[in-house]
Amino acid sequence: MSGERHGHRARRTGNPGSAAGGPTRTATIQSIDRAASVLALLDQDTCSLTPALVADRLGLNRTTAHRYLQSLQRAGFLSASYGPGPLLDQLSALVSVRQQILTLAPAVMRQLSDTTGLTTVLSFLGRSGAVVTLVEEANQGTIVLTVRVGTVLGLRAAQTRVLLAFQSDPAAVARAHERLTPAEAAAEQHALVGVRRHRVAWADLDREGFVSVAVPIFATRNVQAAMALLGTTAMLRPAGQSTERVHALEQAAQTLGSLVAS
Repeated sequence: MSGERHGHRARRTGNPGSAAGGPTRTATIQSIDRAASVLALLDQDTCSLTPALVADRLGLNRTTAHRYLQSLQRAGFLSASYGPGPLLDQLSALVSVRQQILTLAPAVMRQLSDTTGLTTVLSFLGRSGAVVTLVEEANQGTIVLTVRVGTVLGLRAAQTRVLLAFQSDPAAVARAHERLTPAEAAAEQHALVGVRRHRVAWADLDREGFVSVAVPIFATRNVQAAMALLGTTAMLRPAGQSTERVHALEQAAQTLGSLVAS
């Protein structure tokens, strides 16, 4: 199943004056570590922070503690009263939705695999492509198409295209396509338009006769994940998108999304 497994290496960027271990990079890492330490002070007993509290618990002077609080407040991590800010609320909601999906998806995926006789895969969007998170293998037949959990799928994988097609952040799409040539990027953008129109994506697996089909999982009004079936062209036909197996996939994705939303 080679085609679904290809990913892209992260491209290293930076300026020549900030070499690994250099003073600028070291100071930046220390600032991030300290900011994380400040946020970690929030717990069930500490609902808001003060410069005095931060200074006392982290061994900082109050001026430095106040500066960190102001920076975190401007970035959205903290509120005006230095309690949890809107960005933390956003991240918390995202984690909650994903946890619900991870809890509810296995039963839905197992039923889909049993119904279709095909392996079902669920992925979330990573930095460079869909990341395989759950797999339910088919129990039928002597040959099983599968993919390892944790695999970062390539840009042309059906699940990656589904997740990028409905991505609300243009920067995420640009980041995923940054290693493509202008012509390749334009071709991918065209492919994403088709995915948005039909709400389904097809991709071959770099081996003749094997394909995957993926659909989005909508929850809380946004696409949270992608669900796919892996199979042969005899079992999944892109030319006939209304096949029973594809319909079952669409129904399973809708069922999972409705469970999370409720």
